Amino acid sequence: MKAELPPFPRPTLRIATRASQLALWQSNYIADLLRQASPGLNVELLHVSTTGDRDQTETLRALGSFGVFTREVQIAVLDGRADMAVHSLKDLPTDGPPQLTLAATPVRGLTRDALVLPADLTERLTLADLPQRARIGTGSPRRQAQLRYLRPDLQLSEVRGNVETRLRKLDAGDYDALILAAAGLTRLGLANRIHSEIGPPEMYPAVGQGAVGVECRTDDANLRTLLGLITDPATLSAVTAERSLLSALRAGCHAPLGVHTQVNGDTLSLEAVVLPLDGHQRWMANATANTWQADALGRQVAELLTTQGVDQVLHGA
Repeated sequence: MKAELPPFPRPTLRIATRASQLALWQSNYIADLLRQASPGLNVELLHVSTTGDRDQTETLRALGSFGVFTREVQIAVLDGRADMAVHSLKDLPTDGPPQLTLAATPVRGLTRDALVLPADLTERLTLADLPQRARIGTGSPRRQAQLRYLRPDLQLSEVRGNVETRLRKLDAGDYDALILAAAGLTRLGLANRIHSEIGPPEMYPAVGQGAVGVECRTDDANLRTLLGLITDPATLSAVTAERSLLSALRAGCHAPLGVHTQVNGDTLSLEAVVLPLDGHQRWMANATANTWQADALGRQVAELLTTQGVDQVLHGA
């Protein structure tokens, strides 16, 4: 973290957040970082209900690709009820309102997905170990497409609700396994539920997976400076490349697009995959650049994918 600023000119800052346990963990994490950066600062949370929280029956695809978990949280900042919004960055669309800016990306958590099995099953299994036609719960088109590519025999079912709700359904026998984000489970103290992590080249994470993003009003110069203190440069480079890719492809947050980003000193590499929802094929592209060229790198990889004809897959998703 950079050197501390003088005392922040406003005594209290308000964070707009969803009310799920994971969202609250993320917002309290940001609040603690801000208090460390500006001692004496008071930070409060404003709970906001989003479309994705209220509707637990429709699939994510049916709800739409843009902002189902972020729109109402952003509105709370735009109308002045809150000073900033905290998001799981994988849920944040790239074409947000110009009055808001992504002002902080702290150190990223785990990026991989996790295979989660019923609590009474202690044997450590991998995706390849699951029996034929095992019932897998996941609402993510990205995960569904990659699972069908890897294991077309699996029976995939939608599962909605927060992490705790999904685990209860799994343990009750509704599913044989779940695919969840390893970062979310770890942050909730549920790392013991991870039977194995699934990462590239088997399953590529979502854009922004494992990262927390903080938005504030674009004209709030003081807050943007404060939020800059809690930004991790390596995380910022990685997610900038990923979000640039997503924007250039004009794809939504729930498109069947996966990414793998690595930062090694000043070098940034980005690999991306696109699959149709039936998983019968996989298109891939990768490139490397300097960390300060993150935005251009994302656009470069998007162009490489576009020349392979992925537009129809993404815009039909």
